[in-house]
Amino acid sequence: MIRWLKEPLLHFLLIGAGLFLLYGLQADDAAEQPNRIVFTEADTDRIISLWERKWQRLPNQQELQGLIESQIREEVLYREALAMGLDEGDSVVRRRMAQKMEFISNDLASLAEPNDDQLQSYLDTHAEKFAIPGRITFSQIYLNADKRGDQVRADAKKLLAEMSQLSADVDISTAGDPFMGGYSHENLADFGVSRLFGKSFSKRIFELPVGEWSGPVESGYGLHLVHVDSRTDSTTPTLQQVRDKVRNEWMVEQRHKSNNALYGELRKRYEIIIERPATKPLNRVSSK
Repeated sequence: MIRWLKEPLLHFLLIGAGLFLLYGLQADDAAEQPNRIVFTEADTDRIISLWERKWQRLPNQQELQGLIESQIREEVLYREALAMGLDEGDSVVRRRMAQKMEFISNDLASLAEPNDDQLQSYLDTHAEKFAIPGRITFSQIYLNADKRGDQVRADAKKLLAEMSQLSADVDISTAGDPFMGGYSHENLADFGVSRLFGKSFSKRIFELPVGEWSGPVESGYGLHLVHVDSRTDSTTPTLQQVRDKVRNEWMVEQRHKSNNALYGELRKRYEIIIERPATKPLNRVSSK
């Protein structure tokens, strides 16, 4: 008898029986109110602790609300997936079950093929996403504001007057201060100029006249005199030029709308109860 009590198999059987009993009690309670989701204080404390462990601070009210809503969304989709029998023969975690519901929504959204009028409307509304970038070829002379101090703008004005009188074959690398970013740039897209010199610099030089020295133009490095050799401005393509790309973006947006609409309708079936924690203030920064 004592030997049987020490058998691991008996321990597993007892644990299993206890788990089945606990599950049975929970199932009975869930059966009485199948459309109720209770987000307990323990659940809230759990997600707060997970957040705190990851970010080394407590979530604020907006972040906590987002975490709770994410958990509720997962629970709603999970229950609907179970109701549809999507868990049969599948051993993955419940998040996968919730994802299956969204996959179904994506498939439904994919059935709707857009016509050209819908795509043209989407292109018109999101023209900046599909714009053909402007390109520019230019040279620049750098003036170091840290080195020249308050004199830098006066130096730039004087140098601009000199450069306007000189021939095109002047060595611009010695005209101003040393600059590691290069003095001449060919056929750069507007985002390429922004990456090298900043957005404000890029916007300004695309407004300068072609074929003459202009400036000074300010960047994060200092001041620049700029000679624009050639430039093409950004343009909006026709639908025929970017139809596939517009269609793909339109489909992504439709899937997103479909998923949110489906979740919104499914969530209405449930009574959501969120029990707030009585302890652990949200605005306190944790100390380590």
